[in-house]
Amino acid sequence: MTSEQIASLQPALARLLRQFRHCFQRDKTFGYLEKYILGLLSDVKRKSIEPIALAAGVAVRTLQEFLAFFRWDEDRAGQQLIRLVANTHNRREGIGVLDASGHAKQGDKTPGVQRQWCGESGKIDNCVVGQHLLYTDNDPKNPFGCVLASDLFLPKDWANDPDRCREAGIPEELTHRPKWNIGVEQVRQAIREGIRFSFIVADEDYGKVPQFWFDLDEMGQWAVAEVPKNFLCWPKPPAYRSARSEYAAKRVDNVVRHSPLFYNQAWKTVRIKDTTRGPCLWQVKAGQVHLVDTRQKRSGGHSEPTDRTYWLIVAKNQTSGETKYFVSNAPAHVSLKRLLEAAFCRWYIEKWFERAKQETGFGSFEVRTYRSLMRHWLASRIAMYFLANETQRLRGEKSTDHAGTSSGRREHTGLEHLETLAPLVGLVGSPM
Repeated sequence: MTSEQIASLQPALARLLRQFRHCFQRDKTFGYLEKYILGLLSDVKRKSIEPIALAAGVAVRTLQEFLAFFRWDEDRAGQQLIRLVANTHNRREGIGVLDASGHAKQGDKTPGVQRQWCGESGKIDNCVVGQHLLYTDNDPKNPFGCVLASDLFLPKDWANDPDRCREAGIPEELTHRPKWNIGVEQVRQAIREGIRFSFIVADEDYGKVPQFWFDLDEMGQWAVAEVPKNFLCWPKPPAYRSARSEYAAKRVDNVVRHSPLFYNQAWKTVRIKDTTRGPCLWQVKAGQVHLVDTRQKRSGGHSEPTDRTYWLIVAKNQTSGETKYFVSNAPAHVSLKRLLEAAFCRWYIEKWFERAKQETGFGSFEVRTYRSLMRHWLASRIAMYFLANETQRLRGEKSTDHAGTSSGRREHTGLEHLETLAPLVGLVGSPM
């Protein structure tokens, strides 16, 4: 990357942060946000409050109080971040990815911490779990990605312990909700702020819940999500409403094996994308099925099929032999290739988590209050938005973005130190 490109980052960060100024009552408080984000972008080894404060020349307690107690509106700032994405990066083929991320933690004071599944360590571990929504414009050559929302998953044990929640500053209105339910609300919020998704994609923790699909149907939002092999559906409506097994909903793996809807089909080979190891090829079959309508039980309490149909897709990897099952609420006329291309976009959020933890300390929080955690995640997401913005811009080399002036460079506290951020230079020069 050229010296001109490095210099162009300084006014770019100033312009970005100015768009959050209205969320702060005082310039001094706003200055701490700038220092904190600069610390997250810096090369300090541990990007938690103490090392950031020491590197920035700020009292550690002051930065702790900035996250925990100082008056600024983090919810409003989060909404502003969504609007920035909507105004500058929303594309017709944009994808929303729902996923949860676990962060291993010691002790029992961090909000929401307990022994639960932790993707970071790949096992049941003492950790904090966040539920996140990422937006990607899905550009095949110059992709942009940003996490629009991050919410704490509050385990039942925490929700049932009001004293512990009060000590951690968790609002009374925050209760235990399954991750899929939090994710649906994140999608609603993003749509309210102007984001439009061609598809929402998710893993089987979301797809396996029928109500997840019904909530997206109410929004008119298409989605494609993986489901487990024991997910239930009907390849055709049952002849009778009965508890007898022949009329009950069937597992999707059995539907694929035994229903004429599938065994009368020939396998189709679909090329999902090209990778460094060659083309990504999957053999697929697909059909329209009815889900189990969990919203109400009629006819003596027996489960009933949905009136509408949904896609059921089975995909086998020719190389690994892996089998995946997907459900989608997209109309029947949508092409199978388009559905599969969307389904395999989940790697965007996995890559985002990896980069965010490495480059902007997304998982490096050492806090004991709910507000501090939410503000840390927000600051990290703003920093990642900045990096993604500049990565996309510098790849495209759009000369209009090279604002050659240095006006405003010293208008905000700490921006004069941006040229020392070596990791920033390295990330902007590398592919997302």
